[in-house]
Amino acid sequence: MRKMIAAAAGLLLAAPVLTTISPAAAAPTATACYIQAGSVTAGNDLVNKYVRATSPISVNPVDTMAKQPFGTVALSSDWVWDDDFDDNTALTGAVVTGGVLYDGGLLTQKGTDGKVVSNQMTRIGGGWNDFRTLTKSWSADGGSNARTYALRNDGVLYRWFVSEVNGKPAWRSAGSYAGFASVKAVALISRTSTYDTLLATTRGGALYTIRIPLSSPMKPVVKALRTSTWQGFESLLTTRCGQYGTLLLGIDKDSGSAYLYAVGHANGTATVINSLGKVPGTFSDPVNYSWASFVDPPLNGE
Repeated sequence: MRKMIAAAAGLLLAAPVLTTISPAAAAPTATACYIQAGSVTAGNDLVNKYVRATSPISVNPVDTMAKQPFGTVALSSDWVWDDDFDDNTALTGAVVTGGVLYDGGLLTQKGTDGKVVSNQMTRIGGGWNDFRTLTKSWSADGGSNARTYALRNDGVLYRWFVSEVNGKPAWRSAGSYAGFASVKAVALISRTSTYDTLLATTRGGALYTIRIPLSSPMKPVVKALRTSTWQGFESLLTTRCGQYGTLLLGIDKDSGSAYLYAVGHANGTATVINSLGKVPGTFSDPVNYSWASFVDPPLNGE
C-alpha cells in the first residue's frame, strides 16, 4: 500500500526514522507511552489526538489528518500514517460509507490542515450495513499483508486476508465463526506470524481476549480477563507499550468520556490491568479508531 501511494504521487521513499518505545513490565507503569486516538468527526474529517500516560494524563491538541476525504463514515479500521515523504503524508486504512467498504490510502499535503491531494481508496464491496466492527491487523509495511476482522450484527465474526495486487488491496475470505452476538467493542491487542488476538467487551460487562490462529478452519480461543464492569465502553483503542504491555483507551459514547488503562501481557483473569484514570476532554465523535506510525512495532499484548 505504501508503494502504491508513493507511485501515484510520483514520490521517492526516504529511509524511515526509527522510534523508541519505553519497555513495560508485566504491570506496566506506561508513563512514557501514548495512544494516538483517532476519530471521524461529525464533519467527516479524520483527526488524531495524542493521549499520554503521564501523571496526570495529558492530551495534545487535535490534529486534522485528512479533511473530508469521504462521505459519512459508519465504520473505520485503525489507520497507519507515514510522514516519510517530502511534502505529503501517506495515510492507509479502511472505511465503510454508504454501506460500502473501501480500502486503500490517501495522501495529504503537509501544513494544510489535512488537504487531500490523492485518494487511492479501492471499492471492496457492498452489504456492510449489517456490520458493527472493523479491525485490521497490520503488517510492518502499512498494509500490503494484513488480516481484517469484522463482526456482523448476528454475532458472526469474519476474517479476510488482504494483500496488494497491482498496487491495490485484494481481499480474500479466510473464514468465519459464530457466537459473538454479545460483543460491543473490538480492538487488536496482538499480531504474530501465527495468530492475531482481539480484545472485546460485552454487553454483560466482560472483557475477553479472542485469539485467532491463522490456520484454517478459523477456530478462535476465548479467555476472560474480567467478568464485569466493562459494559460502558462502546469503543476500544490500543497501542503497544513496552515489550509485552498494551495501553488501552476505553470510550463511553453515552457520556463522551474516556478512561486509560495499562494492561500487562494477557493471561486470562491473572492479567494485570492498571487504571490510569479519566482522560481530560470529551470523546463525542461518531466513529473512533487508533492511529499508528509506519515504524511502530506490532502489538504484542498476548
